[in-house]
Amino acid sequence: MAFEERLRELGRTKDRTISIEYRWAEGRTERFAEIAAEFVRLKVDVIVTAGSAVPTVKRATSTIPIIFAVGNDPVGSGLVASLARPGGNVTGLSLQTPDLSGKRLDLLREARPNLRALAIMAHTGVPAALLEMNELEAAARSLRLDTIRLEIRRTEDITPAIEGLKGRADALYACADSLLNANRVRISTAAIAARLLTMYTAREYVEVGGLMSYGPKYPDLFRRAADFVDRILQGAKPADIPVEQPTKLELVINLATAKAIGLTIPEGFLLRADEMIE
Repeated sequence: MAFEERLRELGRTKDRTISIEYRWAEGRTERFAEIAAEFVRLKVDVIVTAGSAVPTVKRATSTIPIIFAVGNDPVGSGLVASLARPGGNVTGLSLQTPDLSGKRLDLLREARPNLRALAIMAHTGVPAALLEMNELEAAARSLRLDTIRLEIRRTEDITPAIEGLKGRADALYACADSLLNANRVRISTAAIAARLLTMYTAREYVEVGGLMSYGPKYPDLFRRAADFVDRILQGAKPADIPVEQPTKLELVINLATAKAIGLTIPEGFLLRADEMIE
C-alpha cells in the first residue's frame, strides 16, 4: 500500500513505530459519523480520509488533525478556507476536479466527435460531487450538448439509472465519490451493456472495464498524504500546511471496452494516452 510504504520510508513502520487503525465505510456515507466517533474515542493523533467524509469528521472533532488524501473541490465544498491557508484542523490533497471536468468533456468529444448527449452521475449526499455535476452541465451547455442528471443516493440506484440511458445518451461521466468508486464494477458493466462511452476521474475504474479516465494517480496522492502525517506527528499544524494539487495527470484508455461498445478511437487520440489497457 502506497501510504504505508511511504511511512516506512519516513521511518514509521506499522505496529512498530506507528499504530494504524483502518475503517472502511464500503461506500455507505451514513457510516461516516459512526467511524468518526470511534476515532475520537480512540484519541488518535491524526485522521486520514477521503474528502467526502471530511464534513462529517469535522463535526466529530475540531482538534484532531484531519488529512484528506483525495479532495474533489476542497474550497468550493467548504473543507478549507483556501488552498494556501486551510485554517482549522483540516488540510490535504486536491483532485482539482472542477478544473478538470471541462478537460474530461473535451476528451470525450475527441473520442467521439459526434457526441450529442451526456449523462452525468453524482452522489447527491456529497456536495463536491454536485458541484462537479454543475460545472459539467455548464461546460456542456457552452458546447450545445444535451445533459441528463443521474442523482444517486444508494447502490441500488446505479444499475437502473444507467439502464434507463439506452437510446437517450451517448456517454456517461461519473463524478468523483466514494460511493461510485465502491461500485465501479457495477457502473462499468451496466455502461458497457448500454454501449456508452464512459469517463472517470481515476484509472481504477478503467482497470475494471471503464472506457477512460483522466486525473492524478491515487497511490501518488496517498503517498503524499503520508508526508502530511509525518509533518503533523512532528508538531506541524494542519492550518499551516497548504493544500496541494497534483503535479501529474494521466489519460488511461481501455481498448477492450472500446471494442465492446463498437467505438473506433482516432489514432491521434490514442497516441496521447499515458496507458492503454488491452
